[in-house]
Amino acid sequence: MAENELPAREAMEFDVVIVGAGPAGLAAAIRLKQRSPDISVVVVEKGSEVGAHILSGAVIDPIALDRLLPEWRDDGDAPIKTKVADDRFYWLSATGSIRLPNFMMPPLMSNHGNYIVSLGNVCRWLATEAESLGVDIYPGFAAVEVLYDANGAVAGVATGDMGIGKDGKPTDNFTRGMELRAKYTLFAEGARGSLTKTLLKRFGLDSESQPQKFGIGLKELWQVAPDKHRPGLVQHSFGWPLDNRTGGGSFLYHFDDNLVSVGFVVHLNYENPYISPFEEFQRFKTHPLVRSTFEGGKRLSYGARAITEGGYQSVPKLTFPGGALIGCAAGFVNVPRIKGSHNAMLSGMLAAEHVADALSEGRSNDEISSYDAAWPEMEIGADLWKVRNAKPLWSNFGTYLGILLGGLDMWCNTLGFSLFGTLRHGKTDAKSLKPASGFAPIAYPKPDGKLTFDRLSSVFLSNTNHEENQPSHLKVADLALQKSSEHDVFAGPSARYCPAAVYEWVEEGGNPRFVINAQNCVHCKTCDIKDPNQNITWVPPQGGGGPNYPNM
Repeated sequence: MAENELPAREAMEFDVVIVGAGPAGLAAAIRLKQRSPDISVVVVEKGSEVGAHILSGAVIDPIALDRLLPEWRDDGDAPIKTKVADDRFYWLSATGSIRLPNFMMPPLMSNHGNYIVSLGNVCRWLATEAESLGVDIYPGFAAVEVLYDANGAVAGVATGDMGIGKDGKPTDNFTRGMELRAKYTLFAEGARGSLTKTLLKRFGLDSESQPQKFGIGLKELWQVAPDKHRPGLVQHSFGWPLDNRTGGGSFLYHFDDNLVSVGFVVHLNYENPYISPFEEFQRFKTHPLVRSTFEGGKRLSYGARAITEGGYQSVPKLTFPGGALIGCAAGFVNVPRIKGSHNAMLSGMLAAEHVADALSEGRSNDEISSYDAAWPEMEIGADLWKVRNAKPLWSNFGTYLGILLGGLDMWCNTLGFSLFGTLRHGKTDAKSLKPASGFAPIAYPKPDGKLTFDRLSSVFLSNTNHEENQPSHLKVADLALQKSSEHDVFAGPSARYCPAAVYEWVEEGGNPRFVINAQNCVHCKTCDIKDPNQNITWVPPQGGGGPNYPNM
């Protein structure tokens, strides 16, 4: 059925619509209500519940929480209990490790005063705080379209239609989406948001910034034996199993009741199409430094998510008529610190304050340019400015020399200068992949089912579910191009970069066929980023489909 044949959407009016119930979106909602209880605020969240799609390490810097909810430490319901007690950083070889002395690390890398948390549970708690102030939160409703007024300004969003079958036609359960119209709309979709992509293109927001860079973060939550648990231990590493030309590293966080978050990040500017981030993660867990942690333990959950890594020079213009980007949609992750939640919340609060000022002046659907001008001069700008060269140095010089130079540059920046100025990133992550002819396939070890696992059993632990009778939310623009380039030139990297076994090349009578198992998708969006031809586009599925992460 064509769009013009569908029944009209019902519309609701708000002062502010926020897309995404992550740290940025919820902090913005809370701050708006703190500024004025009369401001009407709605948050739409594509996950089945708040926190369902939230995945992060996470060690959080409490700077934003202290400003947003100063009494949070006295709130018995706040899921923020484990303070960092031991902060360690290692370089790994295949069989050994070297601990880097803490005094060598730039001061900004210290985790003193930070907390180990489940970010999903923090968001669930923040949602209750927001609702207590009168914020409306609609989980299970994905925003799929930006609405514009007659002047071309953003005027809200529309949620997706429900009950569209695989054939693209309405079923008996068809329900039209809603129009949520607003004076201002804040986009807090996280890394590589589908609507954020359209806004970047429509308003040319990234025309003067460096290309955004990304990593893929993979994470497992384990319950370990009590004698293996070290409450408050934060451990990071780089090196093995990745080679010098492939950036990335690990984290291991001990928190709460015998819980350990273990994760692995691979920078998506890698060149070798045979690399599998998922398999590298599984290999990492077999290292002598960490494998004993999991003996006698149980894996509870698994997930994966793209991470913005471009930093200061990749932050686009954040404002446009009628709205703004906040949080990881804006690219506010501090890569060396492996932290973005504090900047996400700070940006949400900052945008909320400027929106509240505009509303108090009777304005609507204009550009909140004051927010765009303010962030570089605030804590966010200071945080990202000091580490702006870490990523390009790592990319240009490899892991070992790149980290050494990056650390030197961070030390210099604490003194107010840089030896390198501000370096450029160059090409996108999609363009970094090289033809398979220059590489040999990698023979990864088979999983043992105790410490290392396959993708399908991992996806099962993510509680991922999508309604079967719906169009695929993974759109391939040109299947012929996928065969001639992604398969024939690059040896089908989608089957390896995807951490959820979504993509397969299946031989049928000597002809390879591209198979998309969309039901497995954990919404990491790596395919949208890494496909060498940018031929795959991720869009939200119907309803609250996707992972349902517990305690992640």
